[in-house]
Amino acid sequence: MNDIVFQNRLRVARAEKRISQGDLAEMVGVSRQTISSIENNQFCPSARLALLICIALDKRFEDLFFFEQEQI
Repeated sequence: MNDIVFQNRLRVARAEKRISQGDLAEMVGVSRQTISSIENNQFCPSARLALLICIALDKRFEDLFFFEQEQI
């Protein structure tokens, strides 16, 4: 059976821009823990938050977020 999992490249995009989790969190109006949880796939951002993150990092949605099939 296959599950489709929501993944992200947030950590890599932040590193490219040299933005800390705390700085990004402040830019988009959430806590640093929320950014950490998104990066570790423990929290799925709302469409609004995902869009704000894309704007803050100057990336397209598909550059940061994607779906991946996972084998079970």
